[in-house]
Parts: sequence; structure tokens; C-alpha cells
Amino acid sequence: MSDNKTDHPEIPDGAGRPAQSSEPGASAPPVSTPAASATPAASAASSTSPASAASSTSPASADEAARRASTDAPASASAVTADVPGADSSGGGADEEPGGGQPVQPSQAQEAAEAREAAAQAVARQEAEVAASRKPSASVPKVQIEETADAGRQAPAPAGDAAAPHVGANPAAQPPAETAEAQAAAGARPGAAPAGFGQAPDFSAQHPPPPGALPPDPPRYLRPSDSAWSVLGRIIAARARQLFDRAGQRITQRTLRIGVSARIFHPEPGAQGLRGKTLQYLEESIAHWVMSRDVIVFMIPTVGHQGMLHPSNIRLRDYAKHLDGLLLQGGADVSPQTYAETAARPEWPGDRVRDMYELELLHEFIESGKPVLGVCRGCQLINVAFGGTLYQDIATDVPTAGVHVSEHYDQHRHAVTFPEGSSLASMFPGHREAVVNSIHHQAVRTLGRDLTVEAVSAGDGLIEAVRYRRAPFVVGVQWHPEFHRAGGAELLDCTPLLDGFLRSARETRF
Repeated sequence: MSDNKTDHPEIPDGAGRPAQSSEPGASAPPVSTPAASATPAASAASSTSPASAASSTSPASADEAARRASTDAPASASAVTADVPGADSSGGGADEEPGGGQPVQPSQAQEAAEAREAAAQAVARQEAEVAASRKPSASVPKVQIEETADAGRQAPAPAGDAAAPHVGANPAAQPPAETAEAQAAAGARPGAAPAGFGQAPDFSAQHPPPPGALPPDPPRYLRPSDSAWSVLGRIIAARARQLFDRAGQRITQRTLRIGVSARIFHPEPGAQGLRGKTLQYLEESIAHWVMSRDVIVFMIPTVGHQGMLHPSNIRLRDYAKHLDGLLLQGGADVSPQTYAETAARPEWPGDRVRDMYELELLHEFIESGKPVLGVCRGCQLINVAFGGTLYQDIATDVPTAGVHVSEHYDQHRHAVTFPEGSSLASMFPGHREAVVNSIHHQAVRTLGRDLTVEAVSAGDGLIEAVRYRRAPFVVGVQWHPEFHRAGGAELLDCTPLLDGFLRSARETRF
């Protein structure tokens, strides 16, 4: 192969050769035409003498090269050759002497000059852009992030990114890069990042709040007259209130403890086993009636501080101190000796031992300010405790009275009325008269001091309920309210009576 031939015989040697920079040291931009990939043989051919270049270029091939050069864009750097001393303006190796070859047409020389000028301007513009991008004050080039959920955001272009100006690229194929001033003039697009986004933060800069951003007055939790001692005093007071509230909550929400007096079964003469022992017990229905309001029931036994077998220092006042209320349940008759009378019949002796025990218990709870509720015998005992007396037997002492005891026991009932202004009348609104059971052959005869009548029998006017005026709640009823729920709907619902007793117990527990 000859040294002066190229890899593309159809293109004259030097027709598409890359232009060289007019400035020393400037790199020529890469070209995309086939002539840019010429072999070293083509490069060697371009360095031959003028005589050989002239002899190898025929008139037909020169016209073909001029036609190809004229079809390229004038601004394309791949269609021109740099104005370098010793280079042929037509694309040959060296300048030809006049008359030494094909003369250059005037139109071709003008187009080549314009192309050289455009290439020089493009190279100068690219170098200016590169110098501007390297300045410290210049904005960091940004590359648009692919539109996703965070569309419109921009990120700093990495070093060496293709988005940065590249020397040697085709100046006609890439638009001029935007400067910081051009971006500011264009304005931010909707969703675009603000100016300066992505730059390194300046930690040395101070950014005080703008005037008027801070409230002119101090916060509301501070007072102008506050001092360290005043704040400390408020903290201590708040803490004390919190402790007191917790203590009060524990006291008020603690489950009530209600004491029930004991029934006493005395040993029978000559009996063995349980009948030969003293028993203390409570009736099941009365305990369940009280516990139906979610309170704890304790049966209070008798105390034996002078007992021969097991002496103790416990007193009934200790029960009154630690319990919240007292309920006196029914049972045996009150002994006539307790209200300074003698028994009318031998079968009505009553229970003197129980009378003494319950009278002491009653007075201890009243002295402690605790509520007391008496049922049947308990109502009679309250009247006797304040100096009243009893009918030992209603049928004997009041022949005109109705029947108040029957073989049907808790199934026997009669009507009662509540006097105007009594506490039971306000406790049972709309029930001026009610039906209650009747299981008693004794009744209140002489009313004790400081007692008021709360209910009377509808047929004969016998006292059926009493209340002590000098205490928050000391009430006695002659009927058995614990039997009313099972007795039927016609009997008086005594739940308000129990609730009033427990309410008073809660209010007077401390």
C-alpha cells in the first residue's frame, strides 16, 4: 500500500480532516465524520511535499471535495481546517505555489474563512464557559432529577458529569450552558428547588431572627415578678396538692367496711356439742343485702376483756374506729329490764346480754360520728338507747292494733305511711304509703329523746320507723328490707334506704 493513500479512497486526502486550533496548546474538538478516524497512513500522506499533493489531486477530485465541503454546515468544525501556517486551505498538505497545482476558487476560500472564524468563536466561547464554571463564586451546576414523586427537585452535578461544558465537543450540537444570572432571570419553575440548593452549608454564617419574630412579652408561664423562690414555692405547692389529691382519692374510693352486730345463741342447760356453746352469728339475707352495693361486711363479736379463758384489750370502740358504719340486725326481743320494766310473761325475757353488747356498740359508733341503721330489733334498741319504752306484746298491750306477726313469717305484710317532712318521705318520693313485711310482736311505745317518727302503720298508727336528730344518720325501721326483693313487686324497694346509709358512711369515714 502506498504511503499517500487513505482508508477511504472515495474521499480526497484531507477533505474531512479535523481543524486545528489557532492557539498554541489548545486541543482540537473531536469530529464525528468518517475522516476523523483516518489511519496513520493518511496522516503521513498529509505531511508530504506540495508537489506530491498537487500531483495526487486531480481536477475531478478537487471539485468533489469542494462540493462535499459546501454541503456541510458552515459552523461545523468537521468541515473546515484550522488556519495553521503550512496547511493547505483546500484541505491539502501544504500551501501551493501559484501555478504549482489547481488554483483555489474564490467562493471556496470565502467559505473556508467563514468556517475558520466560526470554529474560533466556538472554541473561545467554550473556553470562557469552562473558566466561568471554575470560579468559586459561580453556582454549582445542577442536573435535573428524574421526575418521580419528588418531581422538580435538583441535585448538584457530580464532578466530571457530562452536563458540564466539555472542551472538544461539537459546538453546534450543544447549546450554551446557563449561568447563575440566567437561571435567576428565568425564575424558579413550580416545584423547582430554591436558588443555592445543594451548595455546601456555611456554618460560620449567623442568621438572627428577623425583627418582630420574637414576642415582645415574656412567655405566659413566666411572670414579671417571678423570682427563684416564688417559682420554687409554686412547685412545692403543686407537689403538695398532688399528694393530697392522691391521698384523698385513696380515702374516698376505698371500699366501705360495714360492721353488723352479732346474734347470740346461748347454751342450753344440759346440752352437748354446739348447743352447749355460746354462738355468735349473723343472718345470711341481711349480709347479702348490704354486700349487694359492693361493700365489705364484718360481723362484730362481743368483747371479753374480763374473760377467764382469753382476756383481750380490744374494745368495741376499736371496731367503731376502723369500720365505716354499723347495722343492727334483728333477732331476739329486747329485754324489759333494759328499759326498766319487768317481763309481762316468762316467755318474754328478751336477751339482756345482747342488749348490753349492742347498746355499747351503738353509742361507740354514734360518738365516732359513724352512721347506724337498725332493722326490726335494731329499731327498738335505738328507741330504748335514748330512753324510750316498748310494747312487750302488741296483741296484749294494744288489742285494737292490727296483726304484725304471723305464722307466715316474712310473707306477712301491711301498709305504712311516711309523715310529711320525714326523711323517708324525701327518700321515697311519690310513695306517701308503701307496703312492708311485718315480723314483730313488740313495738315502740314511748318515743325516746331527740327521736322523730319516720313511718307509722297505716291501720293502727303504731310507730314503724324512727330517726335520731342529732346525728348524720341514725335510723331504725321496724320491717325487714332484706326480704323485700324476694317478697314481690308490691313491697317497697328499700334500695334508697341502703344507699342513703352507705352514702353517709362514705362521707363520715374520716
